[in-house]
Amino acid sequence: MAATHKTPAALTTLFVLLLGLLFPAAANAASPSILVSRVTTSAKVMALTFDFGSDPGNVWRILQVLADRGVKATFFVTGEAAANHPDVIRSVVAQGHEIGNHSYSHPYFTQLTSAQMADELSRTATAIRNATGQSPQPFFRPPYGDYNSPVLQAAGDAGYTHTIMWTIDTVDWQGVSSAAVRDAVLSRATPGAIALMHVGGGASGTPDALPAMIDGLRAAGYQLVTVSELLGSTPTGQTLYVVKPGDTLYRIASLYGVPVSAIVTANNIANPNLIYPNQVLVIPTGATPSPSTGSYTVQPGDTLYRIAARYGTTVTAIANANNIANPNLIYPGQVLVIPGGGSTPPATRTYTVQPGDTLYSIAGRYGTTVNAIVTANNIADPNLILPGQVLVIPG
Repeated sequence: MAATHKTPAALTTLFVLLLGLLFPAAANAASPSILVSRVTTSAKVMALTFDFGSDPGNVWRILQVLADRGVKATFFVTGEAAANHPDVIRSVVAQGHEIGNHSYSHPYFTQLTSAQMADELSRTATAIRNATGQSPQPFFRPPYGDYNSPVLQAAGDAGYTHTIMWTIDTVDWQGVSSAAVRDAVLSRATPGAIALMHVGGGASGTPDALPAMIDGLRAAGYQLVTVSELLGSTPTGQTLYVVKPGDTLYRIASLYGVPVSAIVTANNIANPNLIYPNQVLVIPTGATPSPSTGSYTVQPGDTLYRIAARYGTTVTAIANANNIANPNLIYPGQVLVIPGGGSTPPATRTYTVQPGDTLYSIAGRYGTTVNAIVTANNIADPNLILPGQVLVIPG
């Protein structure tokens, strides 16, 4: 009877391992979409962007102003807009403007499953291609600016290499005056900035704001470009850092030897405690990674005492470097700055689990065994690993 109970589990494990062999592509998910809220450049270039939901509202007036002043912009279009107003979308493209994907029905993406996100993106791309013959790739803008790590992964999987947010929110959809829309952009104009506006009827002040806004920006020396042109601007004097799982602004600031406040200001971050994996941060001018600082990802069962002993430093030094209030409270996956030249021993690597990964596929990739990874990470169930989980890969 005992053997009868064990057989299904063994068969299940074998089936999972066979799937890893037969479908290795699942372990090689696309890179998450890169989050962009501004571009690092010293050139006076900015991008005007317009979200196009289901309401064409003011789009004709906006297109006329842009045409009169010779400005090319980027429009983030929903699938419903493309399906219901194909003539308008064709006009946007015919005038030389750029198109990005803004979902099909404008839902909160963080409330959707991966399959639902993929469907929203795919249906929109189809509607835009049917209307214009063009693809909205590689740019995606999440409705309401609502995103998290799974959203960025879904966008990347769908071929949208960049998720475009904004530097300046005009809140024009609230029906604010044209002067308020104009001043929101002029007062916050900076090299590499992205301004957010809308074409819907609710954004009643936007069409009348545009002429003075464009003239004012040009008078200040700015060139107005599309998002793709903005991304092509040459970065100068600054460094970009892509946020990794477990990162904090404190750790990143320590790594580059700059204050947290400097990174917050450079990236227009509203909440310093809220950053996301694959978010691109501007590191202020002159900053370089500190050669005397390493990092370590906390593993199950770790203590600060054990980590300090491993790297030849002290608990107090690690606690101070990471702003840890309670040295007894650390958690698996937390990334610690190791002061004094500490770095992960060369025999140990880390890997962040991707959607579709199995321990078998990871072990095969690194030339080790499933048992070795299980032991190194104190894994109770080898069939249960989660996307975003950081694994130690033994040498």
